[in-house]
Amino acid sequence: MTDDDSLCFLHSKGQILEKCLLFTYGVTGSGKTFTMTGSPGEGGLLPRSLDMIFNSIGPFQAKRFVFKPDDKNAMEIQSQVDALLERQKRDSQQTVPKTPSSRQKPDPEFADMISSEEACKSENVDEDCCYSVFVSYIEIYNNYIYDLLEDAPYDPIRSKPPQSKILREDQNHNMYVAGCTEVEVKSTEEAFEVFWKGQKKRRIANTQLNRESSRSHSVFTIKLAQAPLDADGDHILQDKNQVNVSQLCLVDLAGSERTNRTRAEGSRLREAGNINQSLMTLRTCMEVLRENQMCGTNKMVPYRDSKVTHLFKNYFDGEGKVRMIVCVNPKADDYEETVLVMRFAEMTQEVEVARPVDRPICGLAPGRRHRNQAFRDELSRRLEERGGPNDPVLMTQLIESLPALPTCELVDPNDDQTLPRLIEVLERRHRVRQMMTEQFNKTANTVKSMLQQFDSQLCSRDAFLHDQQSKLSEKDKVILNQKTEIERLEKKSKTLEYKIDILQKTTDMYEQDKRSLQQELETREQRLQKELSERKRLEQRMQGVVTDTKLKWEKECERRVNAKQLEMQNKLWVKDEKLKQLKAIVTESSGSGPAERPEKPERPSRERDRNIAQKRSASPSPLPVSFFFFFFNFLILHDPPICMSSFCQPELVCMLLITVIIVSRNPECFVLTGHITFFSTVCYPAVNLC
Repeated sequence: MTDDDSLCFLHSKGQILEKCLLFTYGVTGSGKTFTMTGSPGEGGLLPRSLDMIFNSIGPFQAKRFVFKPDDKNAMEIQSQVDALLERQKRDSQQTVPKTPSSRQKPDPEFADMISSEEACKSENVDEDCCYSVFVSYIEIYNNYIYDLLEDAPYDPIRSKPPQSKILREDQNHNMYVAGCTEVEVKSTEEAFEVFWKGQKKRRIANTQLNRESSRSHSVFTIKLAQAPLDADGDHILQDKNQVNVSQLCLVDLAGSERTNRTRAEGSRLREAGNINQSLMTLRTCMEVLRENQMCGTNKMVPYRDSKVTHLFKNYFDGEGKVRMIVCVNPKADDYEETVLVMRFAEMTQEVEVARPVDRPICGLAPGRRHRNQAFRDELSRRLEERGGPNDPVLMTQLIESLPALPTCELVDPNDDQTLPRLIEVLERRHRVRQMMTEQFNKTANTVKSMLQQFDSQLCSRDAFLHDQQSKLSEKDKVILNQKTEIERLEKKSKTLEYKIDILQKTTDMYEQDKRSLQQELETREQRLQKELSERKRLEQRMQGVVTDTKLKWEKECERRVNAKQLEMQNKLWVKDEKLKQLKAIVTESSGSGPAERPEKPERPSRERDRNIAQKRSASPSPLPVSFFFFFFNFLILHDPPICMSSFCQPELVCMLLITVIIVSRNPECFVLTGHITFFSTVCYPAVNLC
């Protein structure tokens, strides 16, 4: 930690710098409290900061109770008489807790914190102001705020629990703890003694990971009140508006922990949950701030979700500097938690917030205290050279410069000469004294006018220098802003160049893909044209094959049809021949004389079919339709029905032949109804006889 970080809230060259927030962050047992407090011989952040503050402002501290804090996060100035009365009142009241006195012998443990070789101070402290330091100590336990310096009344019968405090906002929109105890301290030992008094009240418990685990977030606040001196450099200006208050908040955050490792139960489990919740809110606020900064959004930061972030919202909004010290435990068991802590620390480095512009304290010329002290030293030196006011030689010379007193002796009360002579001498001595007084006053006025003239000239020169310095600081700010803008533009240019390179590479890849796709498309088109030409050639070939096959099958079908017709005609001719023979046999058997034998019909052949394509071969006259009705009725209605296999029986064949003969002889007598009965009663016995 550098000197500027530990004393960044001190005043420099008549200007208030800023407020500061310094907090330690890490897992449980990583040494956050040790980093803040330290040990004998190895002082931590808190004793080092206090030591540097008091080493820097020690000669310029105001007396006690000259600065008095009010209830609205501001400071009031009391006169020397009121401050004296306040000190006497505080000393006389035994019930009111007394402010620790710096005359008490400090504890050796406090004195051994920082060695004299490690002591440091800041040289940029305004000597024309008076300073006073106030400290307060609070803790945030289970998201409630408690004052660790509050003296609760002692009750041996029923002890009252400490009352929680509330957060309020002052007229400058700064958050503060209402009703918090602020103690004025005048030395490092006294301030550390007050800190140790509150440290004893802090909630600490034993867990599986840490023997002295902090169960709350502690905030030790150091307020530095500053007020300028008057034009003579003797007394403090009695103007409340000229009082400026800076503060340094040293925050010891409780460590994040996992319950499966700490084995916390009951109240310890509740404490761990509240600690983790507050740390998660802090992380969320940082992420939202970073998102608003990087993306240009204006999301609401959830400060009110936790008392820690709500109390320090002004710091995160730019009201001063914020510094975080990351504590890391080298244990392998804490690797996962440590990685999360380091990621959070890396993310917070990218968060930047706007900071307010510094303003001057007052319009008085600087160096008033130094000039007043120099004047006093010079006056005392000259008085020593000429002899002090109690020097008998100077008194003798002064008495001898006056008119001498006459020798007189009063013997008679009615003496009228001695008294008038004495009165005349005294009057002359009085006139001489008045002349000397007037001459002294003239000389003093001349010197005073000369001093005022010199002072006015010096003030004008200081004002000119201040204006030049302000202009220079404005130019420096403009240059700094321009440098920042140039860096931002350079980063943006590099980013754009990187994006252009990526886009160029992407374009080259796309063009290469386009060329390859075009080549592939051309190849496929050529292949498609080739396949189309092959397909057309194949279609033409297939059409020829189909035509040839069609002609071939047409001829084959015609040949088969002709062969089938010839076969059927042959079968029909055979049947006709058999019927004619049967008819001849029946005719011969029933007729008296021999019948004339019919001519034998010619058997159909292929040559005949070629010559007479349309002429049908000779065949017997077709039977009447009623015969077929009778035939099918006989087959279907016969009891039992006659199947196709019954035609193979000789009796049935004979019966059918006889029936055919009868029907062919007497077709006019054939009637469909009743033929079945006739056939059954007449024809069937005849067949049996045959």
